[in-house]
This record gives sequence, structure tokens and C-alpha cells, in this order.
Amino acid sequence: MELESYKNGKLLYQGAKAGDKIQVNDLLCIIGEEGKVNVDEIIAAVKGGGSAPVPKAEAKEEATAETKETATETSAAPEASTTGENGRIKASPLAKKLAAEKGIDLGTVQGSGDGGRITKSDIDNYKPAASKPAAQDTAASQAPAATGSAITGQVSFEDVPVSQMRKTIAKRLSEVKFSAPEIYLTMEINMDKAVASRAQINEVSPNKISFNDLVLKAAALSLKQHPAINSSWQGETIRVNHHVDIGVAVAVDQGLLVPVVRFADTKSLSQIAGEVKDLAGRAKAKKLAPAEWEGNTFTISNLGMFGIEEFTAIINPPASCILAVGAINQVPVVRNGQITVGNIMKVTLTCDHRVADGAVGAAFLQTLKSFLEEPLRMLV
Repeated sequence: MELESYKNGKLLYQGAKAGDKIQVNDLLCIIGEEGKVNVDEIIAAVKGGGSAPVPKAEAKEEATAETKETATETSAAPEASTTGENGRIKASPLAKKLAAEKGIDLGTVQGSGDGGRITKSDIDNYKPAASKPAAQDTAASQAPAATGSAITGQVSFEDVPVSQMRKTIAKRLSEVKFSAPEIYLTMEINMDKAVASRAQINEVSPNKISFNDLVLKAAALSLKQHPAINSSWQGETIRVNHHVDIGVAVAVDQGLLVPVVRFADTKSLSQIAGEVKDLAGRAKAKKLAPAEWEGNTFTISNLGMFGIEEFTAIINPPASCILAVGAINQVPVVRNGQITVGNIMKVTLTCDHRVADGAVGAAFLQTLKSFLEEPLRMLV
């Protein structure tokens, strides 16, 4: 999200770069006039003037360990073995603790203490790339010649930090997936008249109407007739919403945003098309305010443009239902006993069974089907 400064001035200090994680109340930036702002003093004040104090018990243990290590380091043999007679690696308690925290294998560390004992300084100065080069060279020289076909591939991967957006998506959808008993209802809708009507409407509409806009308008009108689908689970109560605010899932970098079309049942197809285009564009540019993606009473997720014929979607709270929309495909259909080509679209309704039963969801889909198969009804 963009944060607009309420003060004039120059950016004197940046506490976090784009994509970095930052804690609540951490220093984000310092804005002011050069020469009039003591940046170092502000940073020191925010950080409390230094590092956090070490607990007394831990400090005593660390001091004792360091004292013992200092006494032995003066007589250390740098090439001594770090393994004792029983095969146990010799290392100080503090060195073991630091190695565990840093993920260092003690078997790869050369100890500089008495008898090859690993000390704190060995862990602090440890360099993985420089460890045991002689052993690696020996192993390479003694390796037998490869026979047959050689493996030319290389294992490679990258650990990508989880963005705050992805964390929020995972948390919210996991809460719904593992708490709400879901039911899935799939229906085929003949879109022949919708295809023809869309072409005619776009000849006069100031905004280009998409099939998703038609589905959104049909869903909005259907929700007014089936308020149970436009409800949400509150624990002790079920909130039946009298307004229709439909969220439209939009894929963005590193996640998914669901901007909301408010009072969708009261808007024309042209108004819906313009608003959806504006919201989707600002969602991809990360220009949306939180109020524009909160409070949906129903959600639509459309993957038809990617060629997906049918899928099930996870409910987006606080709504209790979500409609998954697939692609429109030309397939053989039977009309009046004759096989002909029809434009068929599959939709799947996911419902929270605590709020809406299967029969209620089926009735909603029947109404939705009637609007999309006779689009002129939506214009009346």
C-alpha cells in the first residue's frame, strides 16, 4: 500500500526497502529538512539506545564459557581434531548453542581450542566455503571414472520469502477451509443468448461488457431472491444481508485481491463493467484502499479466460458462498431431438453448509441460469 506523507520535506532515512518485513511501530522512514533533523538521534531513540539486555542467567553462563575458552585458546593447536576418542565432537556449550542457532554442522568446523575443542570464536569466524578443502580435493581425486551415461542435471532451488499478502491469504482461507463444512454444486448454463446479447449491448454501451460482468449482474439479481446465499455465519447468529456487495477475485503479483462492487444489484451492466475494470486495474497496481476489498457478501472467481472448464473455489470470508466460473465452450447439445452446437459454461457454487443447504444453493443456481439464458430479463 502507498502511504502519503502528511508533512513536507526530504526523505532522510529509509527504515525498510520495498518487500522487506517490518514490525508494527518500527521506524519506517524519517522525513524533514536536511541539517535540522538529527537522524542518528532519532534512530537511537527508536531502537532504545542499543541492543536488548541479556538475561542475568544467560549472561553468567556466556561469561563463564567465554572465560574458559579464552584460557584454552592460547595453547590451542589449530590442526587438532575436533572429535574425541568416543567419536563425540568436542565443543563448548556456548559454541554448540551458537552453531545450532546458525545452522552450522559442528563436524565441518575446525576447532582451535585445547585438543581441537570448538570454541565460540570458531563459530563466529566459520566460513562454509573454506571448510575442509583438502578433504574435498582428495575425494575428487579418488573418485572412479564415470561409466555409462553421465548425469548432467543439477539440483537447484530458491527459498522465496512469504509476502505479507500471501500470509494473510493463507491464514484467512485456512480458517475457512478447516472450519466451514463446504458443499459444492455444479451446473451447466447455455450461453447462446448471452453471447448474442453481449454483442448487441456492446454496440451501444459506453463500457465494454464482458461475460464476467453478465455473470456478476445475474448473481446480484439472484442474491436478492435468495438471501440465504447472501448471508454470513456469525457463530451464534446468521447475518442475512439486505445489500449485495460482490467481491471479484483478481490475481496480482504474489497473491490475490478481491475488490468489492458495492450494491451491485442496483447498477446497470455498463456501470458494473466500468467499476470492475477500474477496481481490477488498481488492484494489480496495488492502489486499492482496504475499504475497497472488505465486507463482501458474495464472491465470484472466474478462471474461464485461462481455459479452465470447471473448478471449485474456497469461500472468501465474511461471505458464506463463492461462485467459480469456467470457460464457455462450444459443445454438442440436444435441442428438440436434434444434435447441434451450443455455448456451454459450467459454474460451481461453494456454500458454507452451516448457512446454506444444498437445496437452497440449487435454487440460487436455477435463478442464475434463468437470467443468463435469457439476458434481456436483467435489463428490465
